[in-house]
Amino acid sequence: MHLHGVTPALLIVLTLAKYCVCDSTLRVDKHEVTLKLHENKTVFLITEYNFTTTNDSLNFIVQHTDIAGINPTSIALISLQPNESKPLQITATGAGKTDIYSNTTNHANVENIYFKVTVFKAASLNTISTIIGWVYFVAWSISFYPQAYINWKRKSVIGLNFDFLSLNIVGFILYSVFNLGLYLIPEIKEEYSVRYPRGLNPVQVNDIFFAVHAVILTSFTIYQCLIYERADQRVSITARVILAIFGVFMVISIFLASFDVIHWLDFLYFCSYVKLTITLIKYVPQAYMNYRRKSTSGWSIGNILLDFTGGMLSMLQMILNAYNYDDWVSIFGDPTKFGLGLFSVLFDIFFMVQHYVFYKNSRYEDH
Repeated sequence: MHLHGVTPALLIVLTLAKYCVCDSTLRVDKHEVTLKLHENKTVFLITEYNFTTTNDSLNFIVQHTDIAGINPTSIALISLQPNESKPLQITATGAGKTDIYSNTTNHANVENIYFKVTVFKAASLNTISTIIGWVYFVAWSISFYPQAYINWKRKSVIGLNFDFLSLNIVGFILYSVFNLGLYLIPEIKEEYSVRYPRGLNPVQVNDIFFAVHAVILTSFTIYQCLIYERADQRVSITARVILAIFGVFMVISIFLASFDVIHWLDFLYFCSYVKLTITLIKYVPQAYMNYRRKSTSGWSIGNILLDFTGGMLSMLQMILNAYNYDDWVSIFGDPTKFGLGLFSVLFDIFFMVQHYVFYKNSRYEDH
């Protein structure tokens, strides 16, 4: 049935359109807002098209009102003009992080109208944190070279534990897969955006550089193990079993992702979980080998000193950021990253005690 050339279905659509706001009608000029405590910052709500709605309002809701506020808190959509940039003022009232999201009276979809607000106490701490971040990044990156140099100088890898190397190379390969996949593959990036619509991609360029660089240098060290004197050293049965378990787990994960049982993003997370597990256990074989030989000869103390420097600075940066953003939950509420850093530092201290105290009179020429 037609009514003056207009179908009932079209009438319904036109009626609903009167009370709906399309996603493309409104946008904001930025989603990430960073302020100093007690600072104000102006952001803009941008109108691209005219509105047909007559009784709808856009309302802003602040997740944590003790961290930030926004003015105005509500806007009548009928008051907005086409191509208008309406100013909104965000005020920092307390250190920390909060979301400011929106809704409308008639439940229109305004999911993209939001702000992620970060408030810090002191700009100087931000600068110090950035410097510390680069210093520990450099320290960790060059920590692979002293071991390679010692191997070349001695033309021997006796004293360097092969279990440690085998675990390390697998860990860094999986870490590289995680970083490259989440940073470079559009489908996985889209999957991450769908799962965490307001989250930022956690992988940065320096993460990729560090992981790939670690794979290259560890591979070179393994190559040295093939061409230099190594006596009867080999990868232990225990390490082979552990690596086999990890291998079976990853192969199953690949098949599950290939047949859409799990998402590829989940596969990348599985890679990162295995990497974390390896980080927890990889130092044990070398520490035990030093104890058994009563010597640290062949094991680079330079590697340990640089790793210790990077680990300490990494934890210092986390503590500074926690204070500056009043975000202690990032350390004590989710202690994985901080705990792994602390675990590595404690092993570094143990290695230094072995080298400088327990076996300080041992020299590799004696072996």
